[in-house]
Amino acid sequence: MTLITWIAAFITGLLASLGVGGGMVLIVWLTAVMGMPQLEAQGINLIFFLPIALLSVIIHRKNGLIPFRELVPALITGILGAAAGCYGARLIGSELLGKIFAGFILIIGIKELFSALFGNNRE
Repeated sequence: MTLITWIAAFITGLLASLGVGGGMVLIVWLTAVMGMPQLEAQGINLIFFLPIALLSVIIHRKNGLIPFRELVPALITGILGAAAGCYGARLIGSELLGKIFAGFILIIGIKELFSALFGNNRE
C-alpha cells in the first residue's frame, strides 16, 4: 500500500466515525483511483466499516448519545438491510451498480448544493 492509500483510509475512517459518509469516499477511492470493480469496492467498504462502526457505537453509547432502546432495533434492521443489499448488489452486477452509485452521488451532491445556496440546511 502506498502512503496516499494509507491517508485515504485514515480520512475514510475519520469521516465514517463522524457519520459523514466515509464509505462513499472509500468506494470512490477504490473504484476511481485503484481501478477496483464496484461490487468488490462495496464489499471492502462493508468490511472496513464494521470495526469503525463498532468503535463509534461504543464511544457514542458511553457518552450517552445512543439510547439502548433505539440501538437494538437499528442493529437488527441494519443487519437485515445489509444482507438484502448484498444479495441485491450481486444480482445487479458491478457495472450497473457503479452507474446507480454514481447517480446517487450526483443526486446527493445536487441536493446539498441547493441546500447550501438556498439556506435549507438542517442545523
